[in-house]
Amino acid sequence: MVVDNKVMLITGAAQRIGAHIAQSAHSDGYNIVLHYRSSIKQTQALKEQLNAIRSNSCISVQADFNEETTFQTIIEKINNSFNRLDVLVNNASDFFPTDLSDLNIDDYNKLFSSNVKGPLFLSKACYPLLKNSNGTIINLVDIHADKPLKNYPVYSMAKAANKMMVKALAKEYAPEIRVNGISPGCIIWPNEDISENDKTEILSRIALAKHGNEKHIYQALIHLVNNAYITGQIINVDGGRSLNM
Repeated sequence: MVVDNKVMLITGAAQRIGAHIAQSAHSDGYNIVLHYRSSIKQTQALKEQLNAIRSNSCISVQADFNEETTFQTIIEKINNSFNRLDVLVNNASDFFPTDLSDLNIDDYNKLFSSNVKGPLFLSKACYPLLKNSNGTIINLVDIHADKPLKNYPVYSMAKAANKMMVKALAKEYAPEIRVNGISPGCIIWPNEDISENDKTEILSRIALAKHGNEKHIYQALIHLVNNAYITGQIINVDGGRSLNM
């Protein structure tokens, strides 16, 4: 599949799943908007890499969803460079444990800002451009939006809200804009240390008995983008992990 002149905005695009989506979509012909919060070096390197392949095909925008963000500034940069937007991928997410015995408002705000406030208000800001292109929004949710992850109660709650956002926006923005979600399972191990025993235990509960990768997320994403009769749906890309939760 090769597209011409279509534009995809990916939040949290500097590394991991976000960077893979950007690289893959660019290979498919999309012009790319890389959002980042603080990973300026990684974002700059990725932008240079993509522009070396196809000149003027990638720009970057900075925003911290934990702060008061001027979402309109992001839209202005997209308009100035491409004057259109076809796909918004709400991928950016904070992920860390929260012990309820010493939970503080800052941790709560970080998790809800990155997983709920940011995607919601960015989707709102992108609405006019996406409406013009009959575009689509894809949220990266989490299988733990349905079954909470031990020691991550606030994160699980935020992802549950993110999942409901998919369904609510799909109803509000229809018929011009489709909104869907992807709930990854075991795709990339967390940045924090995880023991080999824990990895083995997690893999033992996956029906397909293997770890996934970023390619599986992009395959689901591009299917949702290309199928014009799917909206309000969340696909679990988890190898059957959710069967044994």
